[in-house]
Amino acid sequence: MIELIRQPWPWYVAGPLIGLMVPALLIFGNKSLGISSSLRHVCAACIPAGISFFNYDWKKEIWNLFFVFGVFLGGIITVYYLKNDAAVVVNPSLMQELSTYGINDYSNLVPIELFNFGALFTLRGFILMVVGGFLVGFGTRYAGGCTSGHAIMGLSNLQLPSLIATISFMVGGFIMANLILPLILSL
Repeated sequence: MIELIRQPWPWYVAGPLIGLMVPALLIFGNKSLGISSSLRHVCAACIPAGISFFNYDWKKEIWNLFFVFGVFLGGIITVYYLKNDAAVVVNPSLMQELSTYGINDYSNLVPIELFNFGALFTLRGFILMVVGGFLVGFGTRYAGGCTSGHAIMGLSNLQLPSLIATISFMVGGFIMANLILPLILSL
């Protein structure tokens, strides 16, 4: 059984399971799937009531904090107990292109040459980790939700703002991967 869980699940199994979360959340609790709103709930619980944005009854949304904790716990379980020691499979032509930027280690989920504590103090690492993290957070707040909230929950509810946000996420991802990232990696 553990070996079955350790292997990547095909799209035709994982996709419907994710898709079934939408009606399950709506039917059993009238809740929406999304991760980014949990940060607001944590801030509302921790910050004094002086800031109006955080002045609401966050306890009504405590289920979302349990959901996020479950995602976090699932990640820990996956990393430590179900870890697959096989190297990440990368297309040979992409490996050749990445080698021109000094990326040759595919033993982790992310390239260790880019994402490590020492790389944080380089211009390339600072842009990728700090500036990129800020832009993801800003974009999530500006769009009124994250990719999971908009692309999974919002599109299934036929919400026009979610369609616009999802298209923007995709266009931004294409621009980043094909135009901006090669410039950053060449630093």
